[in-house]
Amino acid sequence: MAYDVLKEQGQIILPQLAKVWADFCKLFLKEEQWSYNKHIPNFDEYPSMGWLSSSGSLLLIHAYFLMDKNITNEAIECFNDYPALLRYPSTIFRLCNDLSSSKAEIERGETANPISCYMHENGVSEEVARRYIRSLIDDNWKMMNKELVSNSLFSNSFIEIAINLGRISQCHYQHGNAHSDPNDITRNRVLSVIIEPIQLTQL
Repeated sequence: MAYDVLKEQGQIILPQLAKVWADFCKLFLKEEQWSYNKHIPNFDEYPSMGWLSSSGSLLLIHAYFLMDKNITNEAIECFNDYPALLRYPSTIFRLCNDLSSSKAEIERGETANPISCYMHENGVSEEVARRYIRSLIDDNWKMMNKELVSNSLFSNSFIEIAINLGRISQCHYQHGNAHSDPNDITRNRVLSVIIEPIQLTQL
């Protein structure tokens, strides 16, 4: 990807790609250390990092370089600090994922999720913590919507991609997490995508 962009547009993007992958992997390691040590991070500590480990920013940066035919120096530099347009949908992605999988994670002994952090820090029930996480998702949507009317250095097409990441996150995780805690609903949805098309092609 970096070679193609350099050849076609004369822009060097390899440092940005390397940085987002390095930051992503460092956070996975940090979360694994927390789990191994049974450490429950402060509530503010986890969301301030968790949005990046959702992979949302990684996906969006790659999407920008793949779809934009007019990559600017300003956008490239902006990615070094992870602009709000990356943070908001990535936070929604992270929190929706955690809402759907926290129960199974707690049962497995994993401590790094915002529900556990909020319960531990504030001495509240799981339901209270879940309500608070939902309110944070709403807050991030409000901030995300402001990006639609702000003077962004990004194209409307890329802003739409970022918004769609938040949308698909809520859609994907609304009935649970098929990856880390599959249930009958999520299993049947996956099977319907695989089995029904196969049956149709055999008719």
